[in-house]
Amino acid sequence: MFYGISQGKMPLDGFRIKHVLKDIQSLNRDALKGKHHITAISTAAYPLVADKYWILSVGASVGRRYGPILVCRPEKMKALKASDWSSLRIATPGPLTTALLLLRLFRKDFISVNKPFDRILHAVKAGQVDAGLVIHEGQLTYKKWGFQKVLDLGRWWHEETALPIPLGLDVVRKDLGRSEAARLAGLLSESIRLAYKNKKDSVRYALKFGRGINAKVGEKFVKMYVNRDTLDMGVEGEEALKELFRRARRAGILRAPCAPEVIRP
Repeated sequence: MFYGISQGKMPLDGFRIKHVLKDIQSLNRDALKGKHHITAISTAAYPLVADKYWILSVGASVGRRYGPILVCRPEKMKALKASDWSSLRIATPGPLTTALLLLRLFRKDFISVNKPFDRILHAVKAGQVDAGLVIHEGQLTYKKWGFQKVLDLGRWWHEETALPIPLGLDVVRKDLGRSEAARLAGLLSESIRLAYKNKKDSVRYALKFGRGINAKVGEKFVKMYVNRDTLDMGVEGEEALKELFRRARRAGILRAPCAPEVIRP
């Protein structure tokens, strides 16, 4: 998404951009403090920062019938198929992640074990947990570890709602004002379009952050989460946001209603 901006391939319209590279849970924590002017966050974290940030219509990571997956070693599958998860330990990528929110909506009674997202498969392999909630490229590589898929939360969400699942968002700080926020949305939109026009180079750039995955897997992952919904989440994407927050509220996970406000270029 940031290929055009970060590689100096496009005019920045008077902005100066400093790239801050962190995992999503760290960015969620930063957003609670309003640390960055524009940042990626988990959709689940947005209600906690809605007083500080608007949602951008561009830059969202949206899954259509796919999303975070729950995996386990084969010998643990029977326990995961049972109706009682109260004693099961599941490695999850952070308390503010959308993956964990979705799993809580699917089933409440499990023990969440916070792990950096890139250590979850290791924790499953070592037997430290009964299962792992996998995001990022682990969704495509878990079979190489000999694991089995228990649940695809993106598919479950679609069966429940007939909507896509907005997993991650780009948000912009409200103190910049609506005009500047809209300009930043336009800048990001142009960066994404430029990346698709130069797909070979942009995928090669993105693979620097792919933790050892090859170009074939990298391109597949990019196509999953940098898609037409990324350029504009649209009315359907906004409805998906509202439905996610409504369900979280009904489940007692959100303490107050959240009405998302979206800024377009």
